[in-house]
Amino acid sequence: MFGEDQAASLSVRSVAARAGVSMGSLRHHFPTQRALRDAVLETIYDAVTTDDGVIHDSSLPARDRLVQCLRLVLAPLLGDQARQAWIKFFEAFVEPEPTNARKASYAAIVDEGRRRVEHWLTVLDKEGVRVDGDLGQQATFLNTVLNGLWLDRAVPFDDSVLHSETATLYYAVDAVLKRPDA
Repeated sequence: MFGEDQAASLSVRSVAARAGVSMGSLRHHFPTQRALRDAVLETIYDAVTTDDGVIHDSSLPARDRLVQCLRLVLAPLLGDQARQAWIKFFEAFVEPEPTNARKASYAAIVDEGRRRVEHWLTVLDKEGVRVDGDLGQQATFLNTVLNGLWLDRAVPFDDSVLHSETATLYYAVDAVLKRPDA
């Protein structure tokens, strides 16, 4: 349902009907609409960024691990897939009136993306890799970079987008992680 309409409110009633389960059963697992939406978004992000082991692979430098994790977010979308996803996103959130339901749906997407990147930064921070500034603000910054790169993938203006994308990701990660000598 979320894939069909990213701005869908995912009401307990509509999800229960679509899944063929009772509302009571669904409410047992998801007592609020927000809990349901958050679980859906977490599942989507888990599917997109399947290899959490990357951030824990201490045999690689922290900056390389973080770039690889960020790349996982972008990986499923390239070329026509990225363009179609951007069009769906535009139609769901930019083009229509910003209703409270749309704002809440968009905020949930942003929150889950930030939560995922903040998790990666927290793992590095616990390893002793110094993050320059507030983890939440840095996660928001990295997600903003991902959004720009996603748009670059959707607008076919340059064949070397993957090369410039890698350079951009390293530049962004270097802005977030403190150098050991700093």
